Amino acid sequence: MLLAIDAGNTNVVFAVHDGHEWRGRWRIRTDAERTSDEYAVWLLTLLQHAGLKPHDIERCVIGTVVPAALYNLRRLSREWFECEPLVARAHLDWGFDIRVDAPHEVGADRLLNALAAHERYKGPLIVIDFGTATTFDVVAKDGAYLGGVIAPGINLSIEALHRAAARLPRIGIGRPQAVVGRNTVAAMQSGIYWGYVGLIEGIVARIRAEQEEAVDDRLKVIATGGLAPLFAEGTTVIETTDQDTTLDGLRLLALRNPAPIFTRTARRDDP
Repeated sequence: MLLAIDAGNTNVVFAVHDGHEWRGRWRIRTDAERTSDEYAVWLLTLLQHAGLKPHDIERCVIGTVVPAALYNLRRLSREWFECEPLVARAHLDWGFDIRVDAPHEVGADRLLNALAAHERYKGPLIVIDFGTATTFDVVAKDGAYLGGVIAPGINLSIEALHRAAARLPRIGIGRPQAVVGRNTVAAMQSGIYWGYVGLIEGIVARIRAEQEEAVDDRLKVIATGGLAPLFAEGTTVIETTDQDTTLDGLRLLALRNPAPIFTRTARRDDP
């Protein structure tokens, strides 16, 4: 079985794939100071609840946009699952070209999304990921990664609005019943929701105007991330939502690349 770890700025998602399906997904708040043993205490309990044992895990793959978290995630894989993890990097075999100025600067999550989306939906594509940042990534017909757009995430915008304006409360995100709010919370929810719908539609339109002649086809729009279904309700621009895009990218990357060699200098129970 494969343990896939997607470490984002807000949450770390752990998932186990048995070669046919995902057996479980669990998330924990991202904390770069969390030790490998702390991860293990939490994760092993969840694995047991799903009927899985540590020795069931034969491979581990990690994708992270938080470099400081990588050290303890690597130790988790080595010490508790006896696997040397494959870490998503630009130099690996992705099966496509990374056609940007500095491939090593592209976030692993964006490349993973491109890999999984092209495998499932073919191209050309725009992949929107509603995470800590909202990203738009362009995938060519042959699967090549062409670059993209990074905008502030919805929750960051809500928090910034609350912090910068003394009389504005912290609100939850939801689709408002009307565009014009009749109280402060409704007005804020409308601004955030419909403002992001406008951002989505505007950026997709500009990407299409700029790229469709070059890619010689219509760009399909795929959305992923926890808020993707919510925003798909508000616009016809988003054609498909897929919650497993990043995890599937990790699984596909592990299939394309050999497992790193695991070496042991001492067992955990050695004196």
